Amino acid sequence: MFDRITFDPQIMGGRACIRGMRITVSHLVNLVANGMSVSEILAEYPSLEPDDLRQALHYAAFLASEEVHPLVVGH
Repeated sequence: MFDRITFDPQIMGGRACIRGMRITVSHLVNLVANGMSVSEILAEYPSLEPDDLRQALHYAAFLASEEVHPLVVGH
């Protein structure tokens, strides 16, 4: 599902990265949130591919869609 998202304790402390590079998903999401276009990001990071950025955004959306149910302790 997220074959471009990697986790390696030796790279960026194990945070979600793109294809084992030192580019984190959170960094890419922040760039988009701060107004950078896809073409600007790809120009700034030539090792990235459009599918890397797309998958980073899908991964962030997947994490944000998680449902949290409060624990109800005995009545």
